[in-house]
Amino acid sequence: MPGVPFELPPYPYDRLVAMRERAAALPGGAVDLSVGTPCDPPAPAVLEALASAAGAGPYPPSVGTVPLRTAYSEWFRDRFAVEVDPSQIAACIGTKEFVAGLPHWLRLHDPSRDTVLYPAVSYPSYAMGAVLAGCRAVPVPMDDRWRLDLDAVDDADADRALCLWVNTPGNPAGGLDDLAAAADWGRARGVPVFSDECYAEFTWTGEPAAPGLPPGRSMLESGSDGVVAVHSLSKRSNLAGLRVGCFAGDPELVHFLSEVRKHAGFMVAGPAQAAGVAALGDQVHVDAQRARYRARLDRLAATLESTGLTVPLPDGAFYLWVPAPGGDAWSLVERLAAELGVIASPGEFYGPAAADHVRLAVVQPDDRFDLIAERAAGVTFS
Repeated sequence: MPGVPFELPPYPYDRLVAMRERAAALPGGAVDLSVGTPCDPPAPAVLEALASAAGAGPYPPSVGTVPLRTAYSEWFRDRFAVEVDPSQIAACIGTKEFVAGLPHWLRLHDPSRDTVLYPAVSYPSYAMGAVLAGCRAVPVPMDDRWRLDLDAVDDADADRALCLWVNTPGNPAGGLDDLAAAADWGRARGVPVFSDECYAEFTWTGEPAAPGLPPGRSMLESGSDGVVAVHSLSKRSNLAGLRVGCFAGDPELVHFLSEVRKHAGFMVAGPAQAAGVAALGDQVHVDAQRARYRARLDRLAATLESTGLTVPLPDGAFYLWVPAPGGDAWSLVERLAAELGVIASPGEFYGPAAADHVRLAVVQPDDRFDLIAERAAGVTFS
C-alpha cells in the first residue's frame, strides 16, 4: 500500500493576510505587531565589523570561528557568571533552524526515543521540528503564570523523550521557568534539556545571575551536564537578518550536534561571524534596547487598557499577551486590525491552550505607537 504524502500545515502568519489588507486601508497604514522582527538599527560597531570583515571567500568553520566561540564564552561569563569553555560552544544559523532540525539529529544519536517535550504554549517550531522528524510532539502543561508544570509529564512520555525544550523568558507569554529545576528533572530521567534563552537580555523580573547584572538567567548556571543553552543575536543585537546564534553546554551533545551539522553543510557566513564577535563585545547597545522595549511595552499596555482590555505586563521578552474578551481571540485580532490598524497574532498560533489570548510584539518604531494611541481614542473593546 503506498504511503500517504506529508502535508504541511499553513504557515501561521500567512493566515493574517486579510488582517493586513484591512489594517493597510486605514490612513497611515498597518502597524505590524504580529511577528517578533526587530526594527531598530544594529550598533554601528557591528555594521563596521560586518563591512570590513575578511573571509567572504573561504568557507567559514561550521562549528564557528575561534573568535566567535571565545566571544560567546566571555559573554556567558560576563552576563550569567558561568564559565563555558569555547569547546563547549558551537555556532548555528540563527536559532530557528537549530530548533526545527534538532529532533532529526537527536534521533541519529538515540534512535530508541521518538518524543519531543515542549511547552504547551510556545513558539511553533518546537512542535514542528518534531513533526518534520517524524517524532511525537508532546506538549507539557503550563501553570497560571505560563511556566512549565513538569509534574504533569507522563512517565511513559519521559521514557520516550529525545529532549525537553524550555523557553525562558517565554514566547509568547513572557513566563519565567525554574531553569535549575528543569535541568534536575532532565538529569534524573536521562532526558537532554534544551533551553531556548534568546530573550534572556529582556528579562524584567526575578533575580539576576549575579549582583550588578540586570535580571536574566541561563540554565548553564546549574552546570552543563545533560543541558544545552541556545542563544541568538537576532533579538539581543537587532541582527535577525544575519542569522548568528550558538548552542552551548554538555560537551558530548555539543560535539555530536556540531559534527552532524558539519557533514550537513550548516555554517554561519564568515562576515556574519565577525559581526557577531563585535556584537557580543558590546553591552551598551543591549542596555539601550532593553530601555526601548520596556518603554514600548508600558506604552502599548496603557493604550490598550484605555480601550477596556486587560493587559498584564510580561516577566520577560517583548510581547504583550492579552486575554481576549469572551475568549474570542480571532474577533479581537479582527477588531485590532479594523479599528487600530494593528496586526496581532491569535494565541492558537502558539498552541490550543492559548486560543483565548492575543500576542502583540512591540517591534515597531516609537512613532507607530503614537499612531496607535491616536486611533485608540474613543475605541472600546471590552
